[in-house]
Amino acid sequence: MSMFGDGLDTAVQRAFTRPIPKSAGAQMRYLVKQLKGTRAVAQMLRISQRTVERYVKDQIKRPRPDLAARMENEVRKRWQPQIRANARQRAATTGGIVIDTRARIGYTAPIGSTDDARLRHLTVALPPQYAARLFDAQQQGATDQQLQQITAEALKDVYFQDNGRRAGTLEEVRFTDIEHVEFDL
Repeated sequence: MSMFGDGLDTAVQRAFTRPIPKSAGAQMRYLVKQLKGTRAVAQMLRISQRTVERYVKDQIKRPRPDLAARMENEVRKRWQPQIRANARQRAATTGGIVIDTRARIGYTAPIGSTDDARLRHLTVALPPQYAARLFDAQQQGATDQQLQQITAEALKDVYFQDNGRRAGTLEEVRFTDIEHVEFDL
């Protein structure tokens, strides 16, 4: 499970103007249209091509829970690509991104300062350049660990150092034991 990647996807999906198709048949028809054929959809969902065809014709109406979840996930990934792109673009150029997290957060600092990592609940508005870095990294297939690293750097700059106005000697922010992380545009 990718906590950061899924969190970014969820934030972008809030920009959707229309809900995704509800019925299994409608979702399957959408996927067939997007992937240009039943064979590609069958391979992606790990089911037979015949099963895909039966969903398309509404001969099967209720998928197993695991298949229903996979179908919805694949539809959601492809739904309203232009709106998704516009939301990412806005966040990366003007709007920025808000992170809400509860995690153990500490930092490496010179001896004598309080650098103990402790459980903190932070809600921080990150400027557009961090939204841009997160979305770019995600699109290039970054791991959750890499997205977590970018987020930690953003928290160091924005939250701990107040964009360079304080704590200038911090070396690195440690961001571990993440209980939850949510993004919003």
